Amino acid sequence: MIFSQLPLSFKLKDDATFANFYPGKNVAALSCLWSVSKGQGEQFVYLSGFSGVGKTHLLQAVCHATLSYGVSSLYLPLKESTLIETEYLLGLENLENLDVICLDDLDKVAGCFKEEEALFHLYNRIRENGGTLLVASKIYPIQSEFQLPDLTSRLGCGVMNRIFSLNDEEKLAALQLRAQVRGLSLDETVGGFLLRRCPRDMLKLFSALEKLDKAALANQRRLTIPFVKIILGF
Repeated sequence: MIFSQLPLSFKLKDDATFANFYPGKNVAALSCLWSVSKGQGEQFVYLSGFSGVGKTHLLQAVCHATLSYGVSSLYLPLKESTLIETEYLLGLENLENLDVICLDDLDKVAGCFKEEEALFHLYNRIRENGGTLLVASKIYPIQSEFQLPDLTSRLGCGVMNRIFSLNDEEKLAALQLRAQVRGLSLDETVGGFLLRRCPRDMLKLFSALEKLDKAALANQRRLTIPFVKIILGF
């Protein structure tokens, strides 16, 4: 199996699923990714967007979802490996035999010739084998500092999906959805308080919610503003 050849273990987060991702303006992107999860749709999909908008969550959600459809997949977070490891991972034999390959933080490869070359060859092998390559980056290929023009051209040929940030109303809805999945009740008053007092970054908001969930369970308490103030130190 290809997984046994990997030098690092890239564990998926249990809560990185489509079920607890609030779509906001990203409905079209989610539809595209669902198709990928089923082994259908485009062979190359490029996700772009600022940090914290959910690109990593979505890549891992695809890998979770493939299990339900008998589709083989692998998630590779490039930022968690050294350049030597990245070159090795991208050049692994038989990697292209998987149905779906998800590469996170493609930004790391830009400007690194050997890694770009390994990615270029992997892209071609996946295309020839009929698989799907799904990548995530902060910016579009044409904005990246890739040294290989052919790679830039390849990366610009697939479906481009921008993952948009949520506005405050959508962030509240996203928090409530995540709380609901956890079996936690988060009303608008408490949710609004979190938005006013916590950093607006969704990763930090979800981290605060996770901390509150654990505290509420341990203390058998419901979420109220006084309880939130105590737990989060406001």
